[in-house]
Order: sequence, then C-alpha cells, then structure tokens
Amino acid sequence: MAVLFEIIFMNNNKYNYPILERVDTEIGRHYLDSNNKAVPSVTTVLSGTSQSKAGIDQWRQRVGDKEADRVIKQSTDIGTAVHEAIEKYLNQEEWDDFTDHGDQLMAKRMTGKFITDGLNGITEVWGLEVGLILDDLYAGTADCIGTYNGVPSLIDFKTAKKIKRRDWIEDYFLQGSAYANAHNVMFGTDIQQIVILMVDRDLIFQEFLVKPAEFNVLTGKWKRRLIDFDKKYNKNQSIKILT
Repeated sequence: MAVLFEIIFMNNNKYNYPILERVDTEIGRHYLDSNNKAVPSVTTVLSGTSQSKAGIDQWRQRVGDKEADRVIKQSTDIGTAVHEAIEKYLNQEEWDDFTDHGDQLMAKRMTGKFITDGLNGITEVWGLEVGLILDDLYAGTADCIGTYNGVPSLIDFKTAKKIKRRDWIEDYFLQGSAYANAHNVMFGTDIQQIVILMVDRDLIFQEFLVKPAEFNVLTGKWKRRLIDFDKKYNKNQSIKILT
C-alpha cells in the first residue's frame, strides 16, 4: 500500500532513548534503572492498583480458565501483530506480510484501517517503541512519541474486540500520562496531549484525545496510583526477581 501522507521522521536523532533491561519479579514486570534497581513497569503499577480486577476474575470463573486463556491469547496475538505492522509502516518499511487466514487476516485488516483512518494525524515521529525510565519510580515502552496535528503528543495504538467507551479506558490515559511525564522529565519536553487510536474487529476506528487540562488531572491520578502501588508492595523491601 502506498504511503497516504507525509511524516517527518526524527526517531533516529532527536532523542537518545534508553534500552530497557527487563526483569520479571513476583509482583510483575520490572526494568532496571540507571542504578541497577528494579522499578515497576507502568502496566505493572496500573494492574497492581486496578479496581476492575474483581470483574476480570468473575469473567474467568464464568467462562473457565481454558476459554479465558484462549481469548486473552487471541487478543494478545492480534494486538502484537498489528503493533509490529504499524511500526514497520511508520518506519516506511514493508508491513503487509500477514497470511490470509485466521487471526493474521484480522490483524491485517485492522492494520489497514489504522493506516487509512488512524495514522494521518501523525505529523512527526520522534520515537517508536521507545524505552522511558525514571530512576527509582517506573519505566515502560511507548508506542509512538511525536506530534499529532502539529501538537507534541504521546500516541498509543489499541486494538479491541469492540470499541470501548471513553469512561472505560481511564487506565489507557493514565498509561499515556505516565509515559508523557517521563519523557518530559528525561528530555525537557512539554508533552501534554495523549492520543489513543483504536480499531476494533468490526474495523471501526475511534480517536480519543486528552488535552492539557485533563492531562494535569490524569497526572495527579497517576501519581496517586504510583503511591498506592508503593504502599501495597512496600518498595523498601527487597523484590524477588524470578529466574
């Protein structure tokens, strides 16, 4: 498929993003900071302080472990394939190497929808799948950092079985807030816009934007979640790293 719009690529020289070293611990994914200390991933913090875990557990009990594992694996496989294809597309590489059946065909169609409807707002790419880390606090990998309609933004790509209501996806916005704040501290940027681009299996596209006023509120909520995680797991105790 031809490139449908022009993007300014700066991801090779604008910022020097760190390479994250992942460690798995008893309480979830962590990364080593510059002091060689394990800090939690953003997703580990959010899952460890989520209020919706009970609902997920109830769903698993209702459908059974086998079906729950199948559904989760399918969603993960489709999401991973779509993310990898989007990254290739934005890097101006050949992205369409899917097979024409099953989950691969679904991932191909969803990627195509992102390309035709969802990526045209991206005007600059500073980094794709880049590591961000704040010593002694948290770390994670951001899908895309750059400008969206000319505004510095943290951009995330989400696949879904069905498009989600905005009030159901606050953790997506908190994740974006965490990454944007880390980027601002690390590189002196002023990212205050979060962009969530979502495509579901019916090939419906939805854009969710967070502007500066809401970003500030989300930043406060993220800090509270980080504090709650710290209290819950007591980071002053040693964290057991799994081998």
